[in-house]
Amino acid sequence: MTEPSTAATGSSVGAPRRKQRLHPLVGTARNHVKAALELLDKPENAAGTGVSCVDEPLLLLVACSGGPDSLALAAVATYFARPLRDGTQRYRVGAVVVDHALQPGSAEVAERARTQLAGLGLAPVEVRRVSVGQPGMGPEAAARVARYAALDTAAAEHGAAAVLLGHTLDDQAEQVLLGLGRGSGTRSLAGMAPRRGNYLRPFLELRRKQTEELCALAGLEPWHDPTNADPKFLRSRVRAEILPFLEQQLGPGVAEALWRSAQILRADADYLDAQARTEYLRLRIDTPDGIELERSGIEVLPAAMKHRVIALAAAEMGGENPSYERLIAAESLLARQGSAGPVQLAGMVSVYRRVRREPAGQTGPVAQERGGYGNLVFRTTGSRPVTPHH
Repeated sequence: MTEPSTAATGSSVGAPRRKQRLHPLVGTARNHVKAALELLDKPENAAGTGVSCVDEPLLLLVACSGGPDSLALAAVATYFARPLRDGTQRYRVGAVVVDHALQPGSAEVAERARTQLAGLGLAPVEVRRVSVGQPGMGPEAAARVARYAALDTAAAEHGAAAVLLGHTLDDQAEQVLLGLGRGSGTRSLAGMAPRRGNYLRPFLELRRKQTEELCALAGLEPWHDPTNADPKFLRSRVRAEILPFLEQQLGPGVAEALWRSAQILRADADYLDAQARTEYLRLRIDTPDGIELERSGIEVLPAAMKHRVIALAAAEMGGENPSYERLIAAESLLARQGSAGPVQLAGMVSVYRRVRREPAGQTGPVAQERGGYGNLVFRTTGSRPVTPHH
């Protein structure tokens, strides 16, 4: 793929002429994308693998709504599709425009985004129309499920190495405030991850107004989603009313402070989650109809570990992340005498305290310690709706 000219982009966002001075914001945005792409060369976790050794250019798909954040990201990403000095090409850049079909004229909005993306030199560029509707979910969650399903499918069909998402620092600040309002734990307050599987968020350190400036520099005309200002949606109220109020009352820099808090809490959550995973694998017992956690092991864990271990068991059974109240209810089963429960956890998972279970062929103290008195038992109680994990 040849590098787009400034005539096509209207600025230096894509690939400037050699003598044209690079706008500082464009340079900053490119550095953020470069840092995000470097994550692809590193394992995401102990079981992950990097993708640094490749013979063909890696395909990057930009998830685009036609709004300023994703259009700006697409314009900046085109820089990384240029041939290198040695004649090789590290990346190809394409895009997927997801049309949720929730508003009149959504098809026209999607087509306009597709035209602008193609004009930037992205390929492939395609529009995927989705059907939004998921039992037991609100409209925002249902749209998110449909969107990520479409992106997952597109990435698999095209063999994409990564999907780039245009979330900004403002989105991260809103996410932290929403978590605070729900009384969420460390992981939720840590906000959105820079990387989740093959999804990358390069712009988490850029402000929304900077993406609008990048679009102006590129000569792009972004679409502004009217639902972002609709007060019937909680996130819209946080964006249009709560964050501006906090800035007014506490002074400028609230969004940046929330972003810093998310960074700190993410490091804490990553460490605690890794420790909890180790404890979970130590205490977990497979049973024919579910999972058990050893009473003697789990009841001596610190609360932070105990709650995470219970949540891991619920997740393995297909449940959702339990609320604090449900975690406390499940933990309280350990202090009960005899059988107790069940406690219902979100996602059709129940947990109860078993009086006694001796594995086949085992009796005596070993059986009582490993599989007997007071173990927490996790079982599914029915079918569950699909939930987003991005």
